[in-house]
Amino acid sequence: MRRKFLVVVFWLCVWQLLAMAVDNPILLATPAKTFAELWNLSRQASFWRVVFMSLGRIGLGFVSGFAAAVLLAVGARCCSPVEELLRVPMNLIKSVPVASFAVILLIWRGPSFLSVAICFLVVLPNLYISTLEGLRNTDGKLLEAATVFRMPFVTRLFYLYLPSLRPFLLSSLKISLGMCWKSGVAAEVIGTPDYSIGERLYLSKIYLDTAGVFAWTAVVIVLSILFEKMVLLAVDRFFLLQPRGRAPKGSRGVRTQESRGGFRLNGVCKSYGETQVIRNLSVTYAPGESVFLTGPSGSGKTTLLRLLSGLERADGGSIEGCVRVSLLFQEDRLFEQCSAAKNVELVTGNAQTARKALEQVLPADALDRPMRELSGGMKRRVALVRAMEADSEAVLLDEPFAGLDEETITRVSTYIRKRQAGRTLLIATHIQPKQKRE
Repeated sequence: MRRKFLVVVFWLCVWQLLAMAVDNPILLATPAKTFAELWNLSRQASFWRVVFMSLGRIGLGFVSGFAAAVLLAVGARCCSPVEELLRVPMNLIKSVPVASFAVILLIWRGPSFLSVAICFLVVLPNLYISTLEGLRNTDGKLLEAATVFRMPFVTRLFYLYLPSLRPFLLSSLKISLGMCWKSGVAAEVIGTPDYSIGERLYLSKIYLDTAGVFAWTAVVIVLSILFEKMVLLAVDRFFLLQPRGRAPKGSRGVRTQESRGGFRLNGVCKSYGETQVIRNLSVTYAPGESVFLTGPSGSGKTTLLRLLSGLERADGGSIEGCVRVSLLFQEDRLFEQCSAAKNVELVTGNAQTARKALEQVLPADALDRPMRELSGGMKRRVALVRAMEADSEAVLLDEPFAGLDEETITRVSTYIRKRQAGRTLLIATHIQPKQKRE
């Protein structure tokens, strides 16, 4: 704080020395005259009306541009033809000079609407591009996890999309807020609407009132800084919200209504390019059955689990079976910004249930620590608990014992047997159990 104060004092001294060197108040007013003029203005009732009117116009332009940018970016991300249609107008808005827009809008609507429209046009393309880029960078693996666990929209918004969007949007906001005020006040100078800072700047220019120009410029700077800090603080607080988890409602309605709790595969085939991973597989997994899928890497275990969970479609054959499936992926696919308890709560919708389940496989002091602070083995156990505690008719576990020592494997195995609860259980593993089914 002291260093910032000294920096300000230094530049005020430079300003004073330059004013003394010029020695012409019309060309360069001194800091003292500028502050005196600002003090006199602030004592007038019309001053505050001007300030709030300009703040309202520029704020309205920014908010409407922000909202439109987010909505259009979401539409473009969900529908590629929308993105193609928006590419031309967005490039046009970025390329056309603000002065050209100002002249056209003056002809169409007059001065009162000008600053609102200019701020809208300045903010729109920048925030649209950053929002779209942030949405594109959402982790696809976490999106798959959200699909398998049927996470509600609110959960996906706050724990998937917003963390991905945050760095892109915050950096773009910092640029857009400054540009918004510069262009908004410039539009007011051009249109000179009643009770606007731009009008007062224009009048000060006509009367060669340099101190007045500097005073109103100082007002713009202060308003711009305060507005930027308030917006960034509000947006940042919104990004940090972590609403409680909600249990999924309904089902994804995949495949068939037949054979709840089991699977029936008839001639299933799956290839990736020229590599055929699964060929003419016909097998039945009965409701409540426990099955170990063993075999070397590349033998199709993970692909089979992805087919059963609905994340992949078979190239041939049919899959009949249960609708609600939970899956432990080969990767942990956890929300790194959240604690272990919160990760499980987002699937169960019950914080107490999540904590009780985790206490069976994790130390109590690890439940509230962020995932980035936990070891690989702890993360694996959190992902396992999330799969076992999810509301499902079948549980698919892909390498649940990876990275665990023998003692922990025994503890985890006991937990899995306890929590199977009559559901079909398929475990893909390199560990060779005594009883297995290939």
